[in-house]
Amino acid sequence: MGLLARLLGRPEQRAITAATMETAGVPIGQALSEHYGADTLNANLGTVVACINAVAGTMAAQPAYVYRRSEAGRVEAPSHPVARLIRQPNPHQTWADWLEWIIGEVLSRGNALSIVETDGAGRPIALTPVPWSHVSPLWSRSGRLVFDVAQYATPWGGVTERRRLLAEEVFHLKDRSDDGIIGRSRISRAPGVIQNAAALQAFSVAQWQNQATPSGALQFDGPLTPEALDRVRENLKQRHAGTGNARSIMLLPGGSRWVSLSVSPEDAEVLASRRFSREELASLYGVPAPVVGILDHATFTNSETLLRFFAQQTLAGWCRKVELEFARSVFGTSSGDYSLEISLDGLLRGDPAQRWAGHKIAVEAGILTPNECREIEGFNPRPEAANAA
Repeated sequence: MGLLARLLGRPEQRAITAATMETAGVPIGQALSEHYGADTLNANLGTVVACINAVAGTMAAQPAYVYRRSEAGRVEAPSHPVARLIRQPNPHQTWADWLEWIIGEVLSRGNALSIVETDGAGRPIALTPVPWSHVSPLWSRSGRLVFDVAQYATPWGGVTERRRLLAEEVFHLKDRSDDGIIGRSRISRAPGVIQNAAALQAFSVAQWQNQATPSGALQFDGPLTPEALDRVRENLKQRHAGTGNARSIMLLPGGSRWVSLSVSPEDAEVLASRRFSREELASLYGVPAPVVGILDHATFTNSETLLRFFAQQTLAGWCRKVELEFARSVFGTSSGDYSLEISLDGLLRGDPAQRWAGHKIAVEAGILTPNECREIEGFNPRPEAANAA
């Protein structure tokens, strides 16, 4: 909601009862239990966690600026209320923490929401994160999109009250949507990939936890009673199952012999299948394989190209989404001269050679002066005489 809109009036009632949340409005999409249940499977897959961490962590490391457009161009506006927000969005999070949380939530759930808190003059003063599992998007009876926030205990202590918020009062970042209103998680779009990866992981874990070494079967000369079979089975389980008993000496009962039936993971192609699943999961999030530690086909040459692809095809899109959502919900329609920009120049922070090569090109082309390059690098400007020399 814009500054003028906030000053001219806003609905008075924001705290709502449980009965109001259940009856006043038409739910959007599936029931919450179904909507979130499909997305929790990703928590146990290391590649999914690595992809989310790579995108969210890299986004959080990029510098952000507030600019004001004018006839002469644009100038930075460090005193704007939103500029203060990107330094400290709320009392418990830094900008990097908040942005990392927002991106991680949207990649996990398909949606991420923060309440845009304002002062008496309608200026934004805080961005309060709300886990999407505590949010119910609804169409109100008047046809407006609203978000019902359930009561929940915050990570830093205290309890958040039940609230009903208009779309203009929340920062709502969403992944690609089917209806244009609510995002859909990538996990739910590719259930076969995630289920296959989870099944392979469960198989590998069970294989290592339950293996007997050597693996095979006991063959007896004559029939055994059920009680005797149970005793033999329990003895094998206690003495030889699990990684702690691997390679232990097996004592066979009289009249029995061991028949090896072992099949290695390589023979079952489990390792190759898991490697392929990791690559599929990485591509699902648009993350090049080397970024999440899959180095099977990585070289120094293609890794640099893949990192450039990561910046251009993955990070740039999320930067634009965050910038436009700030324009909609935080700046509002009445602050059209101001905008947020997340600069991907931060990706070169660990590559000084590439940075200085870019500065050299910019100076030689007359785009920047040496002093402007020094300012970018954090150095004091040189005197004009020395600069001219």
